[in-house]
Amino acid sequence: MPERSVFRACPLCEAICGIEIKLDEQDQIVAIKGDDKDPFSRGHVCPKAVALKDLHEDPDRLRQPMRREGDNWVPIGWDEAYAEVAKGLSQAKERYGNNAVGVYMGNPSVHNLGILTHAPSALKSLHTRSRFSATSVDQLPHQLLAYWMFGHQFHVPIGDFDHADFVLMLGGNPMASNGSLMTIPDFRGRLKDLKVRDGELVVIDPRRTETALQATEHHFIRPGTDAALLLAMLYTLVDEQLVDLEALPSYLEGVDTAIAALEGFTPEAASASTGIEAGDIRELARRFARAKSGFVYGRMGVSVQAYASVCHWAINMLNLLTGRFDARGGVFLPKAAWDNSGAGSRPGHFAAWHSRVSGLPEFGGELPASVMAEEILTPGEGQIRAMVTIAGNPVLSTPDGRGLDKALSELDFMVSIDPYLNETTRHAHIILPPTSQLQKSHYDITFNAFAIRNVTRFNEAVYPRGEDERHDWEILNGIGGALADLAGEEYRPLPDPEVLVDMAVKNGPYREAGEHGPALSLEVLKQHPHGIDLGPLQPNLPERLNTDNKRIVCAPEPVIEDLPRIRKDLFDGHDEDELLLIGRRHVRSNNSWMHNSHRLVKGKSRCTLMMHPRDAEKRSLSDGSMVEVATGVGAVSIALELSEDVAPGVVCMPHGWGHDRPGIRMKTAEANAGVSYNDLVATDRFDPVSGNAALNAMPVTVSAQA
Repeated sequence: MPERSVFRACPLCEAICGIEIKLDEQDQIVAIKGDDKDPFSRGHVCPKAVALKDLHEDPDRLRQPMRREGDNWVPIGWDEAYAEVAKGLSQAKERYGNNAVGVYMGNPSVHNLGILTHAPSALKSLHTRSRFSATSVDQLPHQLLAYWMFGHQFHVPIGDFDHADFVLMLGGNPMASNGSLMTIPDFRGRLKDLKVRDGELVVIDPRRTETALQATEHHFIRPGTDAALLLAMLYTLVDEQLVDLEALPSYLEGVDTAIAALEGFTPEAASASTGIEAGDIRELARRFARAKSGFVYGRMGVSVQAYASVCHWAINMLNLLTGRFDARGGVFLPKAAWDNSGAGSRPGHFAAWHSRVSGLPEFGGELPASVMAEEILTPGEGQIRAMVTIAGNPVLSTPDGRGLDKALSELDFMVSIDPYLNETTRHAHIILPPTSQLQKSHYDITFNAFAIRNVTRFNEAVYPRGEDERHDWEILNGIGGALADLAGEEYRPLPDPEVLVDMAVKNGPYREAGEHGPALSLEVLKQHPHGIDLGPLQPNLPERLNTDNKRIVCAPEPVIEDLPRIRKDLFDGHDEDELLLIGRRHVRSNNSWMHNSHRLVKGKSRCTLMMHPRDAEKRSLSDGSMVEVATGVGAVSIALELSEDVAPGVVCMPHGWGHDRPGIRMKTAEANAGVSYNDLVATDRFDPVSGNAALNAMPVTVSAQA
């Protein structure tokens, strides 16, 4: 067989970059590079895509079901594994009730077609309300405000970056992420294009990030005070009559209520809290309002803090009041080929029930992940006694990882669908490993719907699965069938996800031929291995709104009621000597399992604590020394990295490390263990409106390691 190329998109982050995988005569990968013919990513690729070869060939990756017997792991057959899983989960339900079975779905789930399509059906028979996911340590406030304001949890406004003249970015770092909840591959190239057309990118961040270094302007801000800045900008728009309220669309409701709630949120009041001069705040508002086009975008820095819901409401309101919704260079609701917010989709619901111990609200059927440990450890009706984890490592990715570690060890039964024996799955009784990313076909349900252009692409598998291997969707069907057999019920397994892709695009917005080309189907998608450009984002309001009256709700009651807390917490000054911890993203990392690729972790250790030299001098600390970072929850020892790229009063460390737990089988990760950010995070740190974990702006003490 001669050398050949396979074209597909990389599934390792939100950028969905097109890649070309070159195979030799023995079907071994000889190169992975960007797909120059992909109309969206335009040949861009980052190091993660090249590591797909490492992850596929990783000798530590599990390839058959494993059962824990004492401290040992024994391979077993698939049918035996399914039967044991069904027995363990069913016994917990029978003894303690439906809610005694918990389910956690990790971040990689949204990068996986088979999990998205098959998990809900396979686990439906559990009838449990003890469901959790990475959503509540990541983007829950985005989805909650989309639900409250636009009627659907997936109506997250997306910036039309390719046509914008002025972009204000808070807490986002797309130079490292290539966009998060704003899929924007080749951000570097697109930023160059913005500068060529004399556009501006203004970054607000406590760290001079990779993006801030390339931006036209950067302002340091005290962590956790973004709400004060955004509210002060809104105040300025109204106070200086920078917006024409009479010209706002007729489908906005509650504008007067929203404006009245801004009373007192002046730039002068916000300045003391944020560290940004009042005159600069006013000028930012003026420049944004007067720009020909543009939008405000906020991501992790504003999503995982105690005022996250107000932040995202204020961002939406800044875009709405300045007429940037449904406008070229502003924000739009994308029209994806697989319409995850169309007819038959799940708009969401909020506070239909609450967690048993702390009383936090559910959203879309999921409770905040920060309550998992207490729901396992606290006796009483509904106590979780069995757990299903899917593509997740919450011991390293959710608050108080040490506490959750202990909780998982006390379960009666646990099953993990995961390719690795990691910090979380080591507590499982059964591990069911799926095929690698290169062995399954893929379609991006989620990230096509968050893209800055309407695009679509189907990804063929590079390799077939082995006879004794199973795809995620086959594993889920196997569990669902075994649960049904044990209960004496009928189970109707869902078909191959490719069948569902075909159905979805045939019934989606491009079901008829048009400017985009022929009517879409799976066959048509397969005929375009480089993907199909469906065109720029287009106006579609108010038709696309899912609110009952097709109007945008500008004053969601829970947000307006939270504003006095913002005023009390953020406008009374702060302790000048306090250190606040923030996270950071690196282009070679996304999820903890990527640390088992030497290609992605090689070089100088990235798990360091950044600190401004002035703060180090106050504490008699030196560059490269080992320091102890402590909170009321725990402490970690980490190397100090002095840098003027963090503001005074700010310290910064990455997320997802901490591979020092006993019993894992990830050699490269263990050799580059680092420490876990989440071992420092208390479970009672959250945004009270949404329940999303507040990982950012956390007070810490830093001292020389004893």
